[in-house]
This record gives sequence, structure tokens and C-alpha cells, in this order.
Amino acid sequence: MNAIRGEVVRLFSTRLPLWSFLVAIGCGGILTAVIALIGPENANPPMPGLDTPEGAGVAVGLSAMLLFVPALIGTVAITSEYRHRTIGATFLAVPRRGRVLVAKLGVYTLFGLLYGLVAAGSAGIALVLAAAVRDVQLGITTGQLVTMLAQLALASTVYMVLGVAIGALARNQLVAVGIVLGYFYFLENVLMLVPGVNVIYPLLPGGATASLTRFTFLTDAVAEQTSLASAPLLPPLVGVLILLGYTLVAAVVAVAAPLRRDLT
Repeated sequence: MNAIRGEVVRLFSTRLPLWSFLVAIGCGGILTAVIALIGPENANPPMPGLDTPEGAGVAVGLSAMLLFVPALIGTVAITSEYRHRTIGATFLAVPRRGRVLVAKLGVYTLFGLLYGLVAAGSAGIALVLAAAVRDVQLGITTGQLVTMLAQLALASTVYMVLGVAIGALARNQLVAVGIVLGYFYFLENVLMLVPGVNVIYPLLPGGATASLTRFTFLTDAVAEQTSLASAPLLPPLVGVLILLGYTLVAAVVAVAAPLRRDLT
């Protein structure tokens, strides 16, 4: 508990939480508000309107395309300790590295959940307000909207933990940030374009997230532009299990990687 309290104090003594929550509002609320106010039906190519389940799902689900952001936050949070050499003082204060690393993992898992709740909550508020401004009846019920937002919050938590694991493994901040951006923003999208290889997309973090949220806009767009048959998404429950599996692997990496390595 002392290690956890120390991590909480260290985290909230920096500006990272403030900037993270502002970014969460931008990735969730502002993006959703812009899409909803413009109207998906006015996009090019046109998409279903907010008065349909598909259109409301697109307005909220576009936030899923920015889930690499919590991964970046988790990566920067961990690698900054190596960059500024404060990790040594942490391990001197609590010599058992495993205890420190488990405390970090727990704190950043909760921090990822808070990020996800802020992003999802602001997206939900923005969608409802934009629909009211446009005098449009949303095509989904309140229960369906809450379920979609909860799925986004869960996905944000998983991506934050994945970012922490990448940071713990790479340690160098520039390298870790490059890995996160290169994989989540580039490599996963490229794999969807390779015939035969794109069948593994549903098993990757992005594909599992799409299975969970049922947000198929990206895969459908790729299939339409390339005439490639998109890999069918898995059931939502299977997507959850895959994401939880990635979370478990990331947690093991985040704890085990720094145990026997020199700090320098």
C-alpha cells in the first residue's frame, strides 16, 4: 500500500493527469461533437445519420481510432522515469522492484480507466447535446449508448496498460513512442491491406477492439477502397477475452522486464 500511495502521489504531483484528461475530452467529446454537429450523413462518402443505430455508433465509435493516445500516455509515464533518472530513487526507497512495478501497474490501470471514463463520458454528453441542438432523435436507446461508452472505457484501460508494458520494455522514450505510433497507427492498418495476412486482424488489439465496440467503419472503408474481403470480426465476448489476454501479457512484461536489468 505504501508503494501504491507513493505512485499515486508521484503521478498526481505532475501535470500528466491534467493534460491526459484534457486530451481525453478532446479525443472523446470534441471529436464526437464535431461529427455529430456536422452530421454523418453530410460526410463524403455519406454515412447513416444520427437517427439510425449505425450513424450514432459511428459518431461515438470514431473515438476508438484514437485509442493509441492512452497507450502513448502510459508509455511516456513509465519512460520519463528512466529519462529523468528518478526510477533509481524509487527502487532505493522500495528495494523490491517487483512490488514497485506491481504498484505502478495497478495505479496506471486505474488511471487508464479514469481516462477512458472521461473520454467516453464526454463523448456521450457531446452526442446527446449535438442531437438536441440539431433536433434529431438518436437511433439508439440510453442503455445501448451506455454500453458503447463502457466498451470504449474498457478499451482505453487496456491500451494504457499496453503502453506501460511497451515503456517498461523499451525504457528509451523515443524508441517506445516510435513503437506505439508505428504499431497502433501504422502497422495494424497496413496488415489489413495484405491479402491473406489480414485474416489475423481480428486477433490483434485493434481488431479485438473493433469486435468489442462493433465499430467496423475502418475495416469496411478498407474493403470498399481495395476490393479486399475484410476479415469477419469476432463476437464481442471473444473480443473482450482477447483484450484481457493482451492485458495479462502486458502486465507480466511490465513487471518482469525491469527486474534483472541494470537501470542505466
